[in-house]
Amino acid sequence: MNKTRRNLFSFLAAAGLAARAGAAAPAAPRRADIVPLRLTEAQWRERLTPQVFAVLRQEATERAGTSALNHEKRKGTYLCAGCDLPLFESQHKFDSGTGWPSFHTPIAGALGFKTDFKLLLPRTEYHCARCEGHQGHVFDDGPRPTGKRYCNNGVALKFAPEAA
Repeated sequence: MNKTRRNLFSFLAAAGLAARAGAAAPAAPRRADIVPLRLTEAQWRERLTPQVFAVLRQEATERAGTSALNHEKRKGTYLCAGCDLPLFESQHKFDSGTGWPSFHTPIAGALGFKTDFKLLLPRTEYHCARCEGHQGHVFDDGPRPTGKRYCNNGVALKFAPEAA
Protein backbone atom coordinates (compact mmCIF):
# COMPACT_ATOMS: atom_id res chain seq x y z
CA MET A 1 0.00 0.00 0.00
CA ASN A 2 1.46 3.37 -0.91
CA LYS A 3 2.20 6.04 1.70
CA THR A 4 -0.69 8.35 0.68
CA ARG A 5 -3.30 5.60 1.02
CA ARG A 6 -1.80 4.45 4.31
CA ASN A 7 -1.96 8.03 5.65
CA LEU A 8 -5.56 8.39 4.50
CA PHE A 9 -6.59 5.15 6.20
CA SER A 10 -4.72 6.14 9.36
CA PHE A 11 -6.49 9.50 9.43
CA LEU A 12 -9.92 7.96 8.88
CA ALA A 13 -9.33 5.32 11.54
CA ALA A 14 -8.12 7.91 14.05
CA ALA A 15 -11.08 10.19 13.31
CA GLY A 16 -13.49 7.32 13.75
CA LEU A 17 -11.93 6.21 17.03
CA ALA A 18 -11.81 9.76 18.37
CA ALA A 19 -15.41 10.28 17.41
CA ARG A 20 -16.46 7.03 19.05
CA ALA A 21 -14.64 8.01 22.25
CA GLY A 22 -15.73 11.62 22.53
CA ALA A 23 -18.75 12.38 20.37
CA ALA A 24 -21.35 9.85 21.36
CA ALA A 25 -24.93 10.59 20.41
CA PRO A 26 -26.74 12.58 23.10
CA ALA A 27 -28.90 10.65 25.49
CA ALA A 28 -32.48 11.82 25.15
CA PRO A 29 -34.76 11.76 28.14
CA ARG A 30 -37.67 9.54 27.22
CA ARG A 31 -41.09 10.89 28.06
CA ALA A 32 -42.87 8.67 30.57
CA ASP A 33 -46.16 9.00 28.66
CA ILE A 34 -44.78 7.41 25.47
CA VAL A 35 -45.82 3.79 25.11
CA PRO A 36 -43.51 2.04 22.62
CA LEU A 37 -45.12 0.82 19.38
CA ARG A 38 -43.59 -2.47 18.27
CA LEU A 39 -44.87 -4.08 15.06
CA THR A 40 -43.55 -6.88 12.90
CA GLU A 41 -41.97 -6.07 9.56
CA ALA A 42 -45.11 -7.39 7.83
CA GLN A 43 -47.32 -5.12 9.94
CA TRP A 44 -45.13 -2.10 9.12
CA ARG A 45 -45.22 -2.94 5.41
CA GLU A 46 -49.01 -3.16 5.55
CA ARG A 47 -49.28 0.15 7.41
CA LEU A 48 -46.78 2.23 5.37
CA THR A 49 -46.19 3.02 1.71
CA PRO A 50 -43.01 1.48 0.25
CA GLN A 51 -41.17 4.84 0.31
CA VAL A 52 -42.19 5.60 3.91
CA PHE A 53 -41.27 2.03 4.94
CA ALA A 54 -37.81 2.41 3.35
CA VAL A 55 -37.12 5.62 5.30
CA LEU A 56 -38.70 4.79 8.66
CA ARG A 57 -37.80 1.11 8.94
CA GLN A 58 -34.67 0.77 6.73
CA GLU A 59 -33.05 4.18 7.35
CA ALA A 60 -33.19 5.24 3.70
CA THR A 61 -33.07 8.90 2.68
CA GLU A 62 -35.56 10.51 0.35
CA ARG A 63 -34.25 12.60 -2.54
CA ALA A 64 -33.59 16.24 -1.59
CA GLY A 65 -36.19 18.77 -2.68
CA THR A 66 -39.01 16.25 -3.14
CA SER A 67 -41.06 16.84 0.01
CA ALA A 68 -44.15 19.05 -0.08
CA LEU A 69 -43.38 19.81 3.58
CA ASN A 70 -40.43 21.94 2.47
CA HIS A 71 -42.98 24.58 1.46
CA GLU A 72 -45.38 24.15 4.41
CA LYS A 73 -45.78 27.55 6.13
CA ARG A 74 -48.92 27.06 8.24
CA LYS A 75 -48.91 26.82 12.02
CA GLY A 76 -49.20 23.29 13.31
CA THR A 77 -47.39 20.18 14.44
CA TYR A 78 -45.20 17.71 12.56
CA LEU A 79 -45.96 14.10 13.53
CA CYS A 80 -44.13 10.83 12.94
CA ALA A 81 -45.58 9.23 9.79
CA GLY A 82 -45.32 5.82 11.44
CA CYS A 83 -47.16 6.40 14.71
CA ASP A 84 -48.43 10.01 14.83
CA LEU A 85 -46.21 11.03 17.78
CA PRO A 86 -45.75 14.84 17.72
CA LEU A 87 -42.06 15.54 16.99
CA PHE A 88 -41.75 19.23 16.01
CA GLU A 89 -43.79 22.44 16.22
CA SER A 90 -44.02 24.67 13.15
CA GLN A 91 -42.45 27.68 14.89
CA HIS A 92 -39.20 25.67 15.12
CA LYS A 93 -39.03 24.97 11.37
CA PHE A 94 -36.63 26.93 9.16
CA ASP A 95 -35.42 26.86 5.55
CA SER A 96 -31.96 25.32 5.71
CA GLY A 97 -31.50 25.30 1.94
CA THR A 98 -30.72 21.57 2.07
CA GLY A 99 -33.88 20.30 0.37
CA TRP A 100 -35.29 18.62 3.49
CA PRO A 101 -37.60 19.98 6.20
CA SER A 102 -35.37 21.31 8.98
CA PHE A 103 -36.06 22.26 12.60
CA HIS A 104 -33.92 23.77 15.34
CA THR A 105 -35.80 22.33 18.33
CA PRO A 106 -37.74 19.06 18.75
CA ILE A 107 -40.60 18.49 21.17
CA ALA A 108 -39.01 17.46 24.47
CA GLY A 109 -38.56 13.70 24.82
CA ALA A 110 -39.99 12.90 21.37
CA LEU A 111 -36.72 11.75 19.80
CA GLY A 112 -34.13 9.06 20.43
CA PHE A 113 -30.54 9.28 19.15
CA LYS A 114 -27.73 7.03 18.00
CA THR A 115 -24.39 7.47 16.29
CA ASP A 116 -24.36 6.52 12.60
CA PHE A 117 -21.06 5.61 10.86
CA LYS A 118 -22.55 4.85 7.42
CA LEU A 119 -20.51 7.64 5.78
CA LEU A 120 -17.32 6.65 7.71
CA LEU A 121 -17.29 9.72 9.92
CA PRO A 122 -19.88 9.81 12.70
CA ARG A 123 -23.23 11.53 12.41
CA THR A 124 -26.00 11.73 14.97
CA GLU A 125 -29.12 9.98 13.73
CA TYR A 126 -32.45 10.61 15.39
CA HIS A 127 -35.61 8.57 15.43
CA CYS A 128 -39.13 8.65 16.86
CA ALA A 129 -39.18 7.78 20.56
CA ARG A 130 -42.41 5.75 20.16
CA CYS A 131 -41.93 3.59 17.05
CA GLU A 132 -38.18 4.08 16.58
CA GLY A 133 -38.78 5.15 12.97
CA HIS A 134 -35.76 6.82 11.35
CA GLN A 135 -36.37 10.54 10.86
CA GLY A 136 -33.01 12.03 9.87
CA HIS A 137 -29.76 13.44 11.25
CA VAL A 138 -28.93 16.37 13.52
CA PHE A 139 -26.08 18.77 12.75
CA ASP A 140 -24.44 21.67 14.59
CA ASP A 141 -25.04 24.29 11.87
CA GLY A 142 -28.57 25.44 12.70
CA PRO A 143 -29.90 28.83 13.81
CA ARG A 144 -30.40 30.19 17.28
CA PRO A 145 -31.48 29.41 19.90
CA THR A 146 -30.04 25.87 19.73
CA GLY A 147 -27.54 25.99 16.87
CA LYS A 148 -28.90 22.58 15.81
CA ARG A 149 -30.34 21.52 12.46
CA TYR A 150 -32.64 18.53 12.66
CA CYS A 151 -32.63 17.54 8.98
CA ASN A 152 -35.76 15.39 8.51
CA ASN A 153 -36.98 13.17 5.71
CA GLY A 154 -40.29 14.71 4.65
CA VAL A 155 -41.91 11.31 4.05
CA ALA A 156 -41.17 10.42 7.68
CA LEU A 157 -43.51 13.23 8.82
CA LYS A 158 -47.19 14.14 8.66
CA PHE A 159 -48.34 17.73 9.15
CA ALA A 160 -51.31 18.54 11.40
CA PRO A 161 -52.37 22.17 10.88
CA GLU A 162 -53.40 24.21 13.89
CA ALA A 163 -57.19 24.51 14.22
CA ALA A 164 -58.43 27.92 13.10
